Amino acid sequence: MAHGTLSIDLNADLGEGFGRWQLTDDEALLAIVTSANVACGFHAGDPSTMRRVCALAAAHGVRIGAQVSYRDLAGFGRRAMDVPPRELADEVAYQIGALRVFARAAGADVAYVKPHGALYNRIVWDEGQADAVVDGILLSGGELPVLGLPGSAVHRAAGAARLPIVIEAFADRAYRPDGTLVPRTEPGAVLHDPEQVVKRSVGIATEGSVIAATGDRIPVAADSLCLHGDTPGAVDLAVRVREALTAAGVSIRPFVA
Repeated sequence: MAHGTLSIDLNADLGEGFGRWQLTDDEALLAIVTSANVACGFHAGDPSTMRRVCALAAAHGVRIGAQVSYRDLAGFGRRAMDVPPRELADEVAYQIGALRVFARAAGADVAYVKPHGALYNRIVWDEGQADAVVDGILLSGGELPVLGLPGSAVHRAAGAARLPIVIEAFADRAYRPDGTLVPRTEPGAVLHDPEQVVKRSVGIATEGSVIAATGDRIPVAADSLCLHGDTPGAVDLAVRVREALTAAGVSIRPFVA
């Protein structure tokens, strides 16, 4: 998608339950978003959840993305881990392959990859881990687009491998002046005021900018806007964000990689 055009993709992390434990209202969110990042079993999710969410996504016409992660069920994929590059590449390919089975069973396919949690943040700057993620995507087969922060190491690696890149922004996360996210371990990393999140969403889509934690306005151009589904009131907030974007003249549609 060319930046400056008034259209944006909405993505959300889905299928983040495990067994009897359910975290997100997958069906409600699938009526709002245009891309679904489906947990592949390493930070959350299980085979039955993956199959159910893929079927729901296909029924709603929502694109299916593989949300790959470090192998960290207990820590929800948010703990720092040091995984050897070859092993990480294998694990990324394994997760994509598992999800692809259920996506195809639903009459769709895996359309992109979005790393999760600690892995997502690590491959902003760690070239070795970023290369491993891209190697895993290539190993899984297909030229899958990679969602990530602008200027990230994984986007450089993806570009070098001729994989499409998709620039992502977050309306409910605090930004540092350099355009990276404030770590969740720091106060104020997640924004909980619905009015603020809605306003930031419209600003990202229409102005390509956001106010950083320091008060500075920084450029944040985005092809896709992430709506977190694991916070209280997530569905209502997602509805408000979509309505506000539409009212501002922004078309909600899947990204074009």
